[in-house]
Amino acid sequence: MSRPTENSEQKDLLNHAIALLKQGSHVEIRNLIHSLYPAETAHILESLDLPQRKLVWSVIPPNVMGEILIRVHTEVGQGLLKITDRKDLIKATENLESDDMADLLHVLPEPLLSEVMESMGVHERNRLESTLAYDDHTAGGLMSLDVLTIRADVTLDVVIRFLRKRMMMPSSTDSLIVVDRADRVQGVLPLSSLLIHNPATKVSTVMNAKVQGIPYQMSATDVAMMFEQRQMLSAPVVRENGRLMGRITIDDVVGIIREEADHTIMSMAGLDEEQDMFAPVLTSAKRRAVWLGVNLITAFLASWVIGLFEATLEEIVALAVLMPIVASMGGIAGSQTLTLVVRGLALRQVSTANASQLLIKEVSVGVVNGVTWATIVAIIASIVFQSTDLGILLGAALVINLVCASIAGASIPLMLDRLGIDPALAGGVLLTTVTDCIGFLSFLGLATIFLI
Repeated sequence: MSRPTENSEQKDLLNHAIALLKQGSHVEIRNLIHSLYPAETAHILESLDLPQRKLVWSVIPPNVMGEILIRVHTEVGQGLLKITDRKDLIKATENLESDDMADLLHVLPEPLLSEVMESMGVHERNRLESTLAYDDHTAGGLMSLDVLTIRADVTLDVVIRFLRKRMMMPSSTDSLIVVDRADRVQGVLPLSSLLIHNPATKVSTVMNAKVQGIPYQMSATDVAMMFEQRQMLSAPVVRENGRLMGRITIDDVVGIIREEADHTIMSMAGLDEEQDMFAPVLTSAKRRAVWLGVNLITAFLASWVIGLFEATLEEIVALAVLMPIVASMGGIAGSQTLTLVVRGLALRQVSTANASQLLIKEVSVGVVNGVTWATIVAIIASIVFQSTDLGILLGAALVINLVCASIAGASIPLMLDRLGIDPALAGGVLLTTVTDCIGFLSFLGLATIFLI
């Protein structure tokens, strides 16, 4: 069976795999899986229900299981570990690079973790134990220990002979790290320099001395941002004194970007990005019940505000018809601002230094949109309900709610970020509460004052 082309859509690959599973073509499934990259297989596994996932996992060779396990979401990986033979798991760790091995060891259960560590040599075990000591959301946790170092005082010819003697280089190697005798990073030598410069040239002449290394405590988010801003493919990781510890490559950064995107999207719905999409029904229901309960509390709060104006609603029934307009418009306006600010915080584009300017700008946008749409809605309501006063009150409430929504959309994520709470997780619930309550309060309150 021929392998899908590189330009094939992932959804087409998934559809093909599911079709083979429904046909019961085990041989075809095995041939397909053996032709894929580990990341493609991981994508398919995450997209299958539990019985289909178990069948696909059973045809995967042990020597690539490790590469797949580090690419699936945590909960999916834990499920796969439960149905994998211990001997296969130990074999799965044999061909992994140090950073991938560290990622896998983070998810292994304790009895198996000890068994895998004991199967290694003393030197390799000590190296991995040092890596496991760092938080996996920092540069130290991301780094690979597989590095190639050279000295600045040697010639390019010496470097070329050194590489030829080694026969192999760590994957994703685009440059060699230049260090002094104390292993302090002095710069990097791009591999391209070996091709375009005279072999008699010294490394110190052509190396890039601007690269000084990434502190091992730097957060993964900041690492990804640095790679993007400086267009880096790899970078050394250093201690406080500048001594080399390891390196980070672009493939690690791509993983960070994906995880952060998943986190932002899932958090807005109160979900964990590491959850299994095909987890058992009761398990998924329990997780979502908590968030639904929180939203129910906010809904009761909005209902309580409406209940304060029960007499007004009984006298003017049209108010009940128009209420959703005020709340809905405020919710949309607030969500636009909230999304903008949450993104700005994630990209480090928003801080205390420019927060006030952003707040003023968003309030101004709220005023402009509020007046514009209030005018349109007021005219429509006046015609439909044949009441100019009702239209004016609706427009006024709309202006109030859009302005308040802009303020809330900008200030809530800033406040949550300062308190150390993820704005993407809690911002949406708080914003909905604010826009609903203020929308109902302003509209029904104005109607009570001027129409009753």
